[in-house]
Amino acid sequence: MPLAGAAAAAGAGTLAWGYSELERFELHTHELPILEPGALRGTGEFRLLHVSDLHMIPGQEAKTAFLNALDELDPHLVVNTGDNLSDERAVPDVLRALGPLLARPGLFVFGTNDYWAPRPVNPAKYLTGAKREPSYVDLPWRDMRAAFLEHGWRDANQARHEFKVGPVRIAAAGVDDPHHDLDDYDEIAGAPNADSDLALALLHAPEPRVLSRFAADGYQLALAGHTHGGQICLPGGHAIVTNSGIDPKRAAGLSEFDGMPLHVSNGLGTSKYAPVRLFCRPSATLLKITERRG
Repeated sequence: MPLAGAAAAAGAGTLAWGYSELERFELHTHELPILEPGALRGTGEFRLLHVSDLHMIPGQEAKTAFLNALDELDPHLVVNTGDNLSDERAVPDVLRALGPLLARPGLFVFGTNDYWAPRPVNPAKYLTGAKREPSYVDLPWRDMRAAFLEHGWRDANQARHEFKVGPVRIAAAGVDDPHHDLDDYDEIAGAPNADSDLALALLHAPEPRVLSRFAADGYQLALAGHTHGGQICLPGGHAIVTNSGIDPKRAAGLSEFDGMPLHVSNGLGTSKYAPVRLFCRPSATLLKITERRG
């Protein structure tokens, strides 16, 4: 039995390490030169902060401190791509964590874990990539949505918006969570306003059937979350599964989809029933959007 004991010890050690990674938050920064020359009117760059998958539980002080500190980046726009909750009591914690960011211009879409409480998961089923049925136990998402709106953030679930942030004219559209077919792209279909400087597409889960329509309509940048970057990854952050239709190579970070830039966030949390990350630390991303060169 020495071999079995060694295997059990190694497994326990891996789980302990994966649990310890939950509070090793990282900030990723990318430059994205996608604006027409002159769009920034000499301001240099447009800073977009992308946060996703907070999965807040009361008492997560390290996560709250990390999110509060992101305001020091002075983002022009905050985009939140959903799954903020992992507990029915966590709405005040979400608002406290987002804190100063709520005073900035913001857009949001929801994931199913904003609407319904998490449920215990079978890790083996997760690694097969099988879709898990929601609990359908309601979370207080209406209260959270109302607070976001009161602070001036725009709800992009099944909606289109046009507004300016500084000199930049933004056209944004979003869908409700496509992972469980809550979306209806036809409701927001069509090209973004041609007079906009930056056309943003928002969705929680990066499902190809929706991304392809955003790309065909001419959006310049799609933002999504949901995958947790794979959550249980191989060394180097290589995702094994994505819990969505997107391929593992595009489970985190910047890539392209049908010629449209796509950013998928690693997310900042996990379900309270699966508190582990391997080779995939929680993160937020600052996208420095600049004008195309030449």
